[in-house]
Amino acid sequence: MRFRRILGVSVAVAVAATGVSACKSSGSGGGGGGGKTLTISSDLPLQGSNKDTSDSANKMIQLYLDKVGNKAGNFKIKFTTYDDSTASTGAWDPATCTANANKHVATTDEVAVMGTYNSGCAKLEVPILNAAPMLMVSDANTNPGLTKTWDPGEPDKYYPSGKRNYARVVTTDDYQGSAAADFASQTLKVKKCYIVNDNSTYGQGVGRAFQTAAQKDGITVAGNDAWDAKATNYTALFTKIKNTGADCLYVAGTYDQNGGQLVKDKFNVLGDNTKVKMIGPDGFTGYPDLDKQPQSQGMYLTFAGLASEQLLKIKGPGGDLLNAYKQKYGSYPVGNYPLYAVAAVQVILAAIAKSDGTRQSIVDQVFSGSGITIPQSDSVLGKELVIDPKTGDVNARDVSVLVMKNNQETFLQPQTVK
Repeated sequence: MRFRRILGVSVAVAVAATGVSACKSSGSGGGGGGGKTLTISSDLPLQGSNKDTSDSANKMIQLYLDKVGNKAGNFKIKFTTYDDSTASTGAWDPATCTANANKHVATTDEVAVMGTYNSGCAKLEVPILNAAPMLMVSDANTNPGLTKTWDPGEPDKYYPSGKRNYARVVTTDDYQGSAAADFASQTLKVKKCYIVNDNSTYGQGVGRAFQTAAQKDGITVAGNDAWDAKATNYTALFTKIKNTGADCLYVAGTYDQNGGQLVKDKFNVLGDNTKVKMIGPDGFTGYPDLDKQPQSQGMYLTFAGLASEQLLKIKGPGGDLLNAYKQKYGSYPVGNYPLYAVAAVQVILAAIAKSDGTRQSIVDQVFSGSGITIPQSDSVLGKELVIDPKTGDVNARDVSVLVMKNNQETFLQPQTVK
């Protein structure tokens, strides 16, 4: 998911910068092998527009750990949280992500990371953790290049050791963008779409996937322009789009890139969403400010997974955990990703339970043999999850379509992924 362009930041492995060896531990192979208690962490943006979703995710993880007795096999599990955002940006920060990765490696009893939320942050952290080696499992990264061929050099440049250490429990933007185009064609019956992207790798990537699928579906793509997150308004951009006669707008990017102003100006120039349909990817989900914005009502969104609203209707671990969360905190978690954070933790705990407690052994459980499988009866996502030991990708390719209604994201329908 969310991946902003990174300028002037090296992705080079920086373990040595901490002054602590990546292999220092109480047992062989790295982190925590000689003790009974192992630490797992989350690495999420805890400030800015993502704060509510990230706080919900951390609460959900701890609630789940308490439910399973804070154990994985014979090991006791301690949970700690990292913040990869800054107050000044209100979003994930490249330097902070790099620093976090070095802290993960240097903390000898820490054996695995749940995260990151933003694909751009993962692209900085994964190579550093790879050298340890240390397992990372993401709840929300949808950029394809982390695990498969996408942009030049991907994914190999993230794995300097030549072996994988990164997995995820969500599908990727090549599927998400395609599903959104199919929805636009099959359900909304639009004829001409204009794409605007936030000029990030995430936005450009999901926009590219949408454009390719839309053209195959017979939709005319009238243009694909970047919006400047620092602009005070987008009147000129939408006036240009209005002149094309487009009946659909696809906003490929993230809401924290001045998305509020973008949505407002779309409404002012192109009209509400009954006139020109507005569709956004998961980069626009999980933001309370967008939910409350009058101009967003009727906007369609895709989520790269199953919506919590769906899982509540299914009697199983996911619905039970969501209800337990509401009982404890008075409301359901913000957004759909918190339950996916728990799914990522389930993968981590399964790997720890099969391991000898060392970092290397934990990584090996995921990326050798048959890998890790979470059976349907245990899975908080209501279906069997299988992590491919060759790539780290998950077998589930779910995409949900949501609609903004009554100031909240409401599940509309599942969308078949080709």
